[in-house]
Amino acid sequence: MTPATAAVPVNGALGWLASTDHKRTAARLLVTSFAFFLVGGAFALVMRSELAQPGLQIVSTDTYNELFTMHGSTMIYLVITPLALALGVYLVPLQVGASEIAAPRLTLLGYWLLASGGLTMYGGFLTDHGAGRAGWTAYYPLSGGGATPGVGMDMWILGVILAVAGSTLLAATILATIVGLRAPGMTMLRLPVFTWTMLITALMVVVSFPVLVTAMGLLFADRHLGGVFSSPGGPIAYQHLFWFYGHPVVYVMFFPFLGAVAEVTATFSRRRFFGYRPLVLSLLASAGLSMSVWAHHMFATGQVANEYFALTSHALIVPAGLEYLALIGTMVGGSILLRTPMLFAVGFMLLFLIGGLSGVMVASPPLDYHETDSYFVVAHFHYTLFAGSLFGAFAAVYYWFPKWTGTFLREGLGRLHFALLFVGANLTFFPMFFLGIDGMPRRVADYPPDAGFTSLNGLSTAGAFVIAAGIAVFIVNVLVSLRRRSPAGADPWEGHTLEWWAASPPERHNFRSLPPITSYAPLLDRREEPATRPATEGVGAR
Repeated sequence: MTPATAAVPVNGALGWLASTDHKRTAARLLVTSFAFFLVGGAFALVMRSELAQPGLQIVSTDTYNELFTMHGSTMIYLVITPLALALGVYLVPLQVGASEIAAPRLTLLGYWLLASGGLTMYGGFLTDHGAGRAGWTAYYPLSGGGATPGVGMDMWILGVILAVAGSTLLAATILATIVGLRAPGMTMLRLPVFTWTMLITALMVVVSFPVLVTAMGLLFADRHLGGVFSSPGGPIAYQHLFWFYGHPVVYVMFFPFLGAVAEVTATFSRRRFFGYRPLVLSLLASAGLSMSVWAHHMFATGQVANEYFALTSHALIVPAGLEYLALIGTMVGGSILLRTPMLFAVGFMLLFLIGGLSGVMVASPPLDYHETDSYFVVAHFHYTLFAGSLFGAFAAVYYWFPKWTGTFLREGLGRLHFALLFVGANLTFFPMFFLGIDGMPRRVADYPPDAGFTSLNGLSTAGAFVIAAGIAVFIVNVLVSLRRRSPAGADPWEGHTLEWWAASPPERHNFRSLPPITSYAPLLDRREEPATRPATEGVGAR
C-alpha cells in the first residue's frame, strides 16, 4: 500500500508540537501522561509519609485534602485514561493497516485540550485555596461554593471539562479509524484483540464522557448562580451524573491494557490467541453491563435500587471470567518465554484478579455498607488501576518500545523494575484491605494513636517508596536504552499483528505494502503457511 501523497515530515520543536502524525501525537500523550504520573506519584508519597505515624508531621489537614484531590484527579483524568487512549492512537491505525488515523487534526486538538486541562487543574491547585477537599469525584456539596470557595475549584472544574473533552475527541478518532479505514480483508472479526478492546473503549468514552462534561458545567453554574444541585435531591442527582461516567471510565482504564496483555501473552506463549470470538462477545457484554451498574457506588445513600444494581454488578463476573479464561487458555500448552513484557502481563493477571474479586465484595450492598468510604475501597481501587492497569501499561511499553523507537529496553533493568513494582504494589495496597475492614476511613490526614492502624500504615508507606524505586529504575532503563541502543528489527518478537510488518519505527504513512489479511493474526498466518506465500509478495514492506 503506497500513500497517494507523501507529506514532508515536520521536524524539530514544531514537529513535536504541531505534527498531525498519529504516532507523534501518541508520543506526546505518553510523555505528558507520564510527567503527570510523576507529579501525582510524588503527591502520593507525601500523603503516605504523613500517614506512616499518627499525628500531623508533614502537612496540614487542608494541604493533605488538596493533595488527595489532585492525586486522584491526576491519575484518573491525566494518567491512566490518556495512557490507554495513547496506545490506541499509536497502534490502531497500524493494526488495521491504515496509513493514518481518521481526522488527525481532531486527534491533535484532543491532545492539546487534554494537556491544557491538566495545566488548568494544576493552576487551580497552586491558588490560595487549591482544589479543596472534594476529591476526584467532586461530590456536592463538598465541591459547592460554600464548602470550597475561591478560584481554585473553578479552575479544577474547567480543567476537568477540557481534559475529558480532549479524551472524547481522541476516542472518536480511534473509533472512526476502526470503522472507516481498515485495510482490504480486515473484516470486523479479523480485528486484532487489542483493536477490539480499543473499539469497546472508544464506544464507552463517546457515550459516557459527555455526561461528565455536562455535570461539570452544571457544577460550575451552581457555584456561581446557585439553584442547580442545592435542592434536597441535588446531591444525589449529581452522583447519578458523575457515576454514569465514573463506572464506564473504570473499563476505559482497563480494556486497552487487557488488549495489550492479550497480544503480549499470545506472542510470548508462541500460540494463537485462545477463544477469540468468545472474548469479543465478553468485551461487548462487559461494555453493555458497565453502562448499567453505575449506582452500585451509591448503595450507602439509600436512594437507589440496590437489588438491581447488585444483580448487574455481579453479572459482570461472567464476561470477566471469559476474559481470564482466554488469557490462561492462550498460555496452556504454549512455549512461554518469560521476557519482561510477559512478566508484566502475568503480574497484571494476578494483581487485577485481586482487585476484581474485592470488587465482587463491594458489589454486595450489605458488605458495601461496612466497606464504603473505608480503606478497603482504596485497596480495591488501587489493585484494579495501579496493580492492574499500570502493570498492563508497562507490559505494553516493554512490548512495543522496539516498534516505537527501533531499540530494545534493557532486559535486566526491566526485570528489576518488575520485581520492585510487584513487591511495592502488594506491600502498599494489601494492608489497606485490613485497614478498611478494621474501620480506618479514607480521606483522612490523621488517625488516633490507639486505633491499631500504625503498623499497617507503616507497611503501606514503605511499599510506596519501593514503588518509587521501581519507577526510578524504569526511567534509568529508558534513558540508558535510548543512549546506548540495542537495535530491533521490524519484528523482533515474532508478533502476530500488522504493526510488526511496518518498519521500526514506522514511516510517516506506516506501510509500503501489506501482507494478505486472513485472520486477526496475519503475520502468524504467514509464518505458519510459508509454502502458500507468493514468491514476490511483500517485497519492500519494510
